[in-house]
Amino acid sequence: MRKEFVVKEISAAPDSGPYVLVTFVDPRDMKESYRPRNQPVVMGAGSLDELVKGITKSFGGQITQGFTTVVKLDMREYEDSGLRIGDRVQVEISKISEGV
Repeated sequence: MRKEFVVKEISAAPDSGPYVLVTFVDPRDMKESYRPRNQPVVMGAGSLDELVKGITKSFGGQITQGFTTVVKLDMREYEDSGLRIGDRVQVEISKISEGV
């Protein structure tokens, strides 16, 4: 099975390990109009329902944007790959036969 993704984020290891985390997203889940906000969002809510609705609106519906796939690459693999944010990649998944 082959699946196409777009590189959404590349981040350092949270434990300062010698690897990076590459986040992939399905191209159908990407929105061209998506732009990160640089301003803080201030909300007020009188109930839990209002709070949840306010959070969803403040993120511009990004909560329901879809799932991401995160791959852990060691530094050498990452440098050899040449991946950059916005690159389109193809991942191949195949089952390894047991009892070879």
